[in-house]
Amino acid sequence: MQDLFDALYLQFDELKKDIDVAIDVQQQTKLVQFVCLLNKWNKAYNLSSVRDPHEMLIKHIFDSIAVGPHLRGDTFADVGTGPGLPGIPLAIMYPEKSFTLIDSLGKHIRFIKQATHDLGIKNVFPIQSRVEQVIPEQAFDGVLSRAFASLNDMLHWCQHLVDEKGEFLALKGQLHADEINQIPAQFTLVQSIPLLIPSLVGDRHLIKIKKMAL
Repeated sequence: MQDLFDALYLQFDELKKDIDVAIDVQQQTKLVQFVCLLNKWNKAYNLSSVRDPHEMLIKHIFDSIAVGPHLRGDTFADVGTGPGLPGIPLAIMYPEKSFTLIDSLGKHIRFIKQATHDLGIKNVFPIQSRVEQVIPEQAFDGVLSRAFASLNDMLHWCQHLVDEKGEFLALKGQLHADEINQIPAQFTLVQSIPLLIPSLVGDRHLIKIKKMAL
Protein backbone atom coordinates (compact mmCIF):
# COMPACT_ATOMS: atom_id res chain seq x y z
CA MET A 1 0.00 0.00 0.00
CA GLN A 2 2.83 2.42 0.82
CA ASP A 3 4.48 1.87 -2.56
CA LEU A 4 1.19 2.61 -4.33
CA PHE A 5 0.64 5.71 -2.20
CA ASP A 6 4.13 7.01 -3.00
CA ALA A 7 3.69 6.43 -6.75
CA LEU A 8 0.27 8.11 -6.79
CA TYR A 9 1.55 11.05 -4.77
CA LEU A 10 4.31 11.66 -7.30
CA GLN A 11 1.80 11.39 -10.16
CA PHE A 12 -0.45 13.87 -8.34
CA ASP A 13 2.46 16.33 -8.11
CA GLU A 14 2.80 16.27 -11.89
CA LEU A 15 -0.91 16.45 -12.68
CA LYS A 16 -1.68 19.38 -10.38
CA LYS A 17 0.78 21.58 -12.29
CA ASP A 18 -1.83 21.80 -15.05
CA ILE A 19 -4.77 23.01 -12.96
CA ASP A 20 -5.55 26.35 -11.38
CA VAL A 21 -6.69 25.00 -8.01
CA ALA A 22 -4.70 25.37 -4.79
CA ILE A 23 -4.19 22.00 -3.07
CA ASP A 24 -2.32 21.78 0.22
CA VAL A 25 -0.31 18.80 1.47
CA GLN A 26 -3.06 17.53 3.78
CA GLN A 27 -5.65 17.63 0.99
CA GLN A 28 -3.33 15.91 -1.47
CA THR A 29 -2.52 13.21 1.08
CA LYS A 30 -6.21 12.49 1.73
CA LEU A 31 -7.06 12.45 -1.98
CA VAL A 32 -4.31 9.92 -2.66
CA GLN A 33 -5.32 7.85 0.38
CA PHE A 34 -8.88 7.83 -0.97
CA VAL A 35 -7.64 6.36 -4.27
CA CYS A 36 -5.74 3.68 -2.36
CA LEU A 37 -8.88 2.77 -0.40
CA LEU A 38 -11.03 2.75 -3.53
CA ASN A 39 -8.51 0.54 -5.31
CA LYS A 40 -8.46 -1.90 -2.39
CA TRP A 41 -12.26 -2.13 -2.08
CA ASN A 42 -12.72 -2.23 -5.84
CA LYS A 43 -10.99 -5.59 -6.09
CA ALA A 44 -13.62 -7.18 -3.87
CA TYR A 45 -16.76 -5.11 -4.42
CA ASN A 46 -16.47 -3.79 -8.00
CA LEU A 47 -17.19 -0.17 -7.08
CA SER A 48 -15.69 1.35 -10.24
CA SER A 49 -15.13 0.19 -13.81
CA VAL A 50 -11.75 1.95 -13.67
CA ARG A 51 -9.35 -0.72 -12.42
CA ASP A 52 -5.99 1.07 -12.57
CA PRO A 53 -5.42 3.38 -9.56
CA HIS A 54 -3.32 5.73 -11.70
CA GLU A 55 -6.31 6.11 -14.03
CA MET A 56 -8.54 6.64 -10.98
CA LEU A 57 -6.43 9.64 -10.03
CA ILE A 58 -7.18 11.24 -13.41
CA LYS A 59 -10.73 10.04 -14.10
CA HIS A 60 -12.09 10.20 -10.54
CA ILE A 61 -10.07 12.66 -8.46
CA PHE A 62 -9.03 15.41 -10.88
CA ASP A 63 -12.34 15.03 -12.72
CA SER A 64 -14.17 15.65 -9.43
CA ILE A 65 -12.14 18.55 -8.05
CA ALA A 66 -12.42 20.40 -11.37
CA VAL A 67 -15.99 21.22 -10.28
CA GLY A 68 -14.83 22.96 -7.12
CA PRO A 69 -14.32 26.52 -8.43
CA HIS A 70 -17.90 26.46 -9.76
CA LEU A 71 -19.64 25.60 -6.48
CA ARG A 72 -21.93 28.34 -5.17
CA GLY A 73 -23.30 28.00 -1.65
CA ASP A 74 -22.66 25.68 1.30
CA THR A 75 -24.86 22.57 1.00
CA PHE A 76 -24.74 20.07 -1.85
CA ALA A 77 -26.39 16.79 -2.76
CA ASP A 78 -24.31 14.36 -4.82
CA VAL A 79 -26.89 12.13 -6.51
CA GLY A 80 -26.00 8.66 -7.78
CA THR A 81 -22.67 9.18 -6.05
CA GLY A 82 -21.41 5.61 -6.52
CA PRO A 83 -18.28 5.25 -4.37
CA GLY A 84 -18.43 8.95 -3.43
CA LEU A 85 -17.71 10.81 -6.66
CA PRO A 86 -17.47 13.76 -6.93
CA GLY A 87 -18.63 14.25 -3.33
CA ILE A 88 -15.69 12.88 -1.33
CA PRO A 89 -12.91 14.65 -3.30
CA LEU A 90 -14.90 17.90 -3.09
CA ALA A 91 -15.48 17.40 0.65
CA ILE A 92 -11.73 17.03 1.12
CA MET A 93 -11.11 20.22 -0.86
CA TYR A 94 -13.90 22.24 0.82
CA PRO A 95 -14.24 21.18 4.49
CA GLU A 96 -16.41 24.25 5.19
CA LYS A 97 -19.14 22.96 2.84
CA SER A 98 -21.58 20.08 3.45
CA PHE A 99 -22.03 17.17 1.03
CA THR A 100 -24.94 14.72 1.23
CA LEU A 101 -24.07 11.64 -0.83
CA ILE A 102 -27.06 9.69 -2.14
CA ASP A 103 -26.96 6.22 -3.69
CA SER A 104 -29.33 3.26 -3.71
CA LEU A 105 -26.63 0.57 -3.49
CA GLY A 106 -25.56 -0.57 -0.04
CA LYS A 107 -22.01 -1.42 -1.10
CA HIS A 108 -21.44 2.17 -2.19
CA ILE A 109 -22.74 3.62 1.07
CA ARG A 110 -20.72 1.12 3.15
CA PHE A 111 -17.55 2.14 1.32
CA ILE A 112 -18.32 5.86 1.75
CA LYS A 113 -18.86 5.40 5.50
CA GLN A 114 -15.60 3.47 5.86
CA ALA A 115 -13.60 5.88 3.70
CA THR A 116 -14.83 8.99 5.48
CA HIS A 117 -14.13 7.33 8.85
CA ASP A 118 -10.62 6.28 7.84
CA LEU A 119 -9.79 9.69 6.35
CA GLY A 120 -11.38 11.74 9.13
CA ILE A 121 -13.83 13.51 6.80
CA LYS A 122 -16.57 15.19 8.85
CA ASN A 123 -18.61 17.01 6.17
CA VAL A 124 -19.99 14.01 4.23
CA PHE A 125 -23.44 12.62 5.03
CA PRO A 126 -24.28 9.39 3.15
CA ILE A 127 -27.85 8.28 2.47
CA GLN A 128 -28.84 4.92 0.99
CA SER A 129 -31.98 5.67 -1.00
CA ARG A 130 -33.39 6.33 -4.41
CA VAL A 131 -32.94 10.05 -4.94
CA GLU A 132 -36.63 10.73 -5.61
CA GLN A 133 -37.43 9.39 -2.11
CA VAL A 134 -35.04 11.76 -0.32
CA ILE A 135 -36.90 14.67 1.28
CA PRO A 136 -34.45 17.31 2.55
CA GLU A 137 -35.27 19.48 5.55
CA GLN A 138 -34.01 22.45 3.56
CA ALA A 139 -33.36 22.91 -0.13
CA PHE A 140 -29.75 22.28 -1.15
CA ASP A 141 -27.67 25.04 -2.70
CA GLY A 142 -26.63 22.66 -5.44
CA VAL A 143 -27.21 19.17 -6.85
CA LEU A 144 -24.17 17.41 -8.31
CA SER A 145 -24.34 14.51 -10.73
CA ARG A 146 -21.63 12.56 -12.49
CA ALA A 147 -22.45 9.69 -14.86
CA PHE A 148 -25.86 9.54 -13.16
CA ALA A 149 -28.52 10.00 -15.83
CA SER A 150 -29.58 12.13 -18.75
CA LEU A 151 -30.16 15.80 -17.96
CA ASN A 152 -33.90 15.31 -18.41
CA ASP A 153 -34.02 12.39 -15.96
CA MET A 154 -31.76 14.13 -13.44
CA LEU A 155 -33.98 17.21 -13.41
CA HIS A 156 -37.15 15.11 -13.15
CA TRP A 157 -35.87 12.99 -10.24
CA CYS A 158 -34.03 15.76 -8.37
CA GLN A 159 -36.18 18.87 -8.87
CA HIS A 160 -37.45 18.71 -5.26
CA LEU A 161 -33.91 18.98 -3.86
CA VAL A 162 -33.40 22.65 -4.75
CA ASP A 163 -35.49 25.81 -5.00
CA GLU A 164 -35.12 28.54 -7.63
CA LYS A 165 -31.96 29.75 -5.88
CA GLY A 166 -30.19 26.42 -6.21
CA GLU A 167 -28.26 24.99 -9.14
CA PHE A 168 -27.94 21.65 -10.86
CA LEU A 169 -24.35 20.85 -11.81
CA ALA A 170 -23.98 17.89 -14.17
CA LEU A 171 -20.60 16.52 -15.24
CA LYS A 172 -20.82 15.39 -18.84
CA GLY A 173 -18.49 14.24 -21.58
CA GLN A 174 -19.32 15.29 -25.12
CA LEU A 175 -22.25 17.68 -25.36
CA HIS A 176 -25.19 16.45 -27.40
CA ALA A 177 -27.64 19.06 -28.69
CA ASP A 178 -30.57 16.63 -28.32
CA GLU A 179 -29.94 16.29 -24.59
CA ILE A 180 -29.73 20.06 -24.12
CA ASN A 181 -32.89 20.59 -26.20
CA GLN A 182 -34.81 18.14 -24.00
CA ILE A 183 -34.32 20.20 -20.83
CA PRO A 184 -37.88 20.75 -19.52
CA ALA A 185 -39.44 24.18 -19.91
CA GLN A 186 -39.44 24.92 -16.17
CA PHE A 187 -35.63 24.86 -16.15
CA THR A 188 -33.06 27.06 -17.86
CA LEU A 189 -29.54 26.31 -19.03
CA VAL A 190 -27.25 28.76 -17.23
CA GLN A 191 -23.87 27.81 -18.62
CA SER A 192 -21.88 25.04 -20.28
CA ILE A 193 -18.30 25.13 -19.03
CA PRO A 194 -15.46 23.16 -20.68
CA LEU A 195 -13.28 21.56 -18.00
CA LEU A 196 -9.58 20.87 -18.28
CA ILE A 197 -8.74 17.51 -16.70
CA PRO A 198 -4.99 16.77 -16.83
CA SER A 199 -4.10 13.71 -18.97
CA LEU A 200 -7.78 12.90 -19.63
CA VAL A 201 -8.54 11.80 -23.17
CA GLY A 202 -11.84 13.24 -24.39
CA ASP A 203 -14.08 16.20 -23.65
CA ARG A 204 -15.46 17.15 -20.24
CA HIS A 205 -18.11 19.78 -19.54
CA LEU A 206 -19.94 21.09 -16.51
CA ILE A 207 -23.58 21.90 -17.27
CA LYS A 208 -25.21 24.42 -14.91
CA ILE A 209 -29.01 24.55 -14.81
CA LYS A 210 -31.48 26.44 -12.63
CA LYS A 211 -35.21 26.29 -11.99
CA MET A 212 -37.25 29.08 -13.52
CA ALA A 213 -38.67 31.45 -10.91
CA LEU A 214 -42.39 30.93 -10.39
